[in-house]
Amino acid sequence: MHDFGSGRFDAELPMRLTKYTDYAMRLMIYLGSQQSGLSSIREISNTFSVSQNHMMKVVQDLSNGGFLESVRGRNGGIRLARPPSEINLGALLRHTEELTDLINCEGCRIASACTLPVVLSEATAAFVAVFDKYSLADLVDRRAALGTLLGFYDSSSGESRSP
Repeated sequence: MHDFGSGRFDAELPMRLTKYTDYAMRLMIYLGSQQSGLSSIREISNTFSVSQNHMMKVVQDLSNGGFLESVRGRNGGIRLARPPSEINLGALLRHTEELTDLINCEGCRIASACTLPVVLSEATAAFVAVFDKYSLADLVDRRAALGTLLGFYDSSSGESRSP
């Protein structure tokens, strides 16, 4: 670990996505694992032990982005807006993450001559390109196993059940 003045730098920390993207991915996997029907924000929040308020914000954003459909009313809920095979992970990542300005070069004494922002931009593009190769269907291809873990598929009887 290195200490640079007021900030810390730990070379062993992995690159991380935001919690927001983590929640969005979990939500999409949950919905993509279901055979059909609507799910409630409450059941998804409870499944992943995530605040309902946080999940509600994610749902609203993904609905506005065209990833989810929201059905209002007593028997309402949420579902995927398209089949899992048509939901690209790169598009989802671009929607949930701010992928620019990984570092703030403002006020840096070498900013005018430094090419680090170009390198970071290229690295970000390569990172997102990997996500571009996959769809939500790739994440839920083990639907039965996911359904069992999420509590809406009984592997012993082979029957679906309401979450």
